[in-house]
Amino acid sequence: MQKIWLSNPEPHDFPAATDYLELIFPITKAKQLTTQLKQAKTISKKAKDILRAAQLPLLPADNIHVKENIKKVKKGGKLSPILMVRGNEKLIIADGYHRLCAIYYLSEDLEIPCRLV
Repeated sequence: MQKIWLSNPEPHDFPAATDYLELIFPITKAKQLTTQLKQAKTISKKAKDILRAAQLPLLPADNIHVKENIKKVKKGGKLSPILMVRGNEKLIIADGYHRLCAIYYLSEDLEIPCRLV
């Protein structure tokens, strides 16, 4: 399979992560975590392991965002790495849930670049 990932998250991914994290943490903590995500090294994890650790359901393949990401990859487009935070009981996907689900449909064993704090 062709290279389907960008080397680094896109700039708009970080404000999106902050918006989501503000629903879980106080604003100052959410911003602190986002700063850490910006500075974190990009690593790779398998789609199936991320989904299990996050304890989230696999979104349906016909979800508009999942479908758009699958189409993008099949046309040779590249996706942004996923931004994640270790929670107390489960992994928190701060940005990239739809991208994760799209890749899972292509192959649950695909490695996904991500940043984890």
